[in-house]
Amino acid sequence: MRAIWNKEETNVVITALPHQVSGAKVLEQIAGQMRSKKLPMIEDLRDESNHENPTRLVIIPRSNRIDLDQVMSHLFATTDLEKSYRINMNMIGLDNRPSVKGLLTILSEWLVYRCDTVRRRLNYRLDNVQRRLHILQGLLTAFLNIDKVIDIIRTEDDAKSVLINCFSLSESQTEAILELKLRQLAKLEEKKLRGEEAEYQQELAQLQMLLESKAAFNQLLKKEIQADTAACHHQQNHCRRSPLIQRDDAKAMNEHDIQPSEPVTVVLSKMGWVRSAKGHDVDPSGFNYKAGDCFRTAAQGKSNQPAVFIDSTGRSYSLDPLTLPSARGQGEPLTGRFISSTEAVIEYVLMADNDQQLLLSSDAGYGFICHFSDLITKNRAGKALMALPSNAKILPPLKLHGADDMLLSITTGRILMFPAADLPRLTKGKGNKIISISTQERMAGSDNLRWLLRLSAQASVTFYSGKRKLTLKPEELKKFNAKRGSKGSLLPRGLTRIDRIEVLEPV
Repeated sequence: MRAIWNKEETNVVITALPHQVSGAKVLEQIAGQMRSKKLPMIEDLRDESNHENPTRLVIIPRSNRIDLDQVMSHLFATTDLEKSYRINMNMIGLDNRPSVKGLLTILSEWLVYRCDTVRRRLNYRLDNVQRRLHILQGLLTAFLNIDKVIDIIRTEDDAKSVLINCFSLSESQTEAILELKLRQLAKLEEKKLRGEEAEYQQELAQLQMLLESKAAFNQLLKKEIQADTAACHHQQNHCRRSPLIQRDDAKAMNEHDIQPSEPVTVVLSKMGWVRSAKGHDVDPSGFNYKAGDCFRTAAQGKSNQPAVFIDSTGRSYSLDPLTLPSARGQGEPLTGRFISSTEAVIEYVLMADNDQQLLLSSDAGYGFICHFSDLITKNRAGKALMALPSNAKILPPLKLHGADDMLLSITTGRILMFPAADLPRLTKGKGNKIISISTQERMAGSDNLRWLLRLSAQASVTFYSGKRKLTLKPEELKKFNAKRGSKGSLLPRGLTRIDRIEVLEPV
């Protein structure tokens, strides 16, 4: 049962409470949440109950921009404004045995019982109508032969048997004729009998139609239930009535609903310690780290976005950034948050919108495209995300921008470019081949996928190898276009050892 409330200007006014709920206790529960800063959107509470308004609790929001429906849904979930009551629905059903039944079962059995009752009532009435019509037919036969009937009654000793034989009447019809009074022999009585016969014939047809037509029978059942409902209706000032209304479940607000969304930076260290800093204009490499530890990676996002961590075995884990320690300290180890294998090392941290497309790949030359939401899991043991071949390592995930994204893959000595759309969309797995790499060379460590870059068709790429720098413009990169999964082309002369790559996108 839920309290009844309405909006008066910008305030919430509660006018009815569930059974046995105290208004003072409700106000105390709300005030407790306000003191613990769980309801920053509420400014004040007032109890305006009096003899004219037995229940009138007023909740005053801080501004008219507050979503009062969301606030009340939270209060229904966290206070006595919504109460559940236990009832024992033990009853004798159609099987004549007592048992505990659900509401649906009770209503279903009652409808079966009601249908049986109405059908038996209609059949009983049908029998009475048919009997009366039978008597009327005998009486009308007597009126058509009134002189002969009177003569038989006056002259015969066994008038009943003679009438039965003479006019083919039944015993009930003959007894009705013999019980006629002299005043009922008038012509006017014959007209009344014919009128009564017509009425009964009409009722007979109606009863037979109701019993033979399922639709007509159900319509009668519905009308009778509605008539009973109207007859038993009471005004609200005579008795309390709780309307049955289908509503969404009450839902308590979490920290994201209470606090506004803010930019945050989640920082991960080499030893797997994590912390969260407010804003994006921070330098994680300059933070204070434990002895022997240093900066590994960081992700920028919003406080209402989960932070996803990916380990060296291809499993993903997720945490709420609001639960992470502040960047003022040295953070806390992720081993206390996750259940992972001893060999696994947290390699990457990501933050993005749920529909952000990501490219996951391994240095064995395989990859696939998924959404950021596919990485999220509430399981402390994480989620199996990418199946890695033996001795393979997962590469940094790439955020994709659109349908025209190109992928530039570089191995120890080869280069290949192809559209990102050529890779499959999966939620987990090994993926498809990005560039062909021999298993023997990969296992020996002489060849693997070392660089995987996303770029647009108009981007330029600059390679740095020692003191040498080589820039390839879009038209020069096109000669490296080939089918996904092929071996690609040899790297330009002098780029056997690439130290750094820069992608210059057009403005």
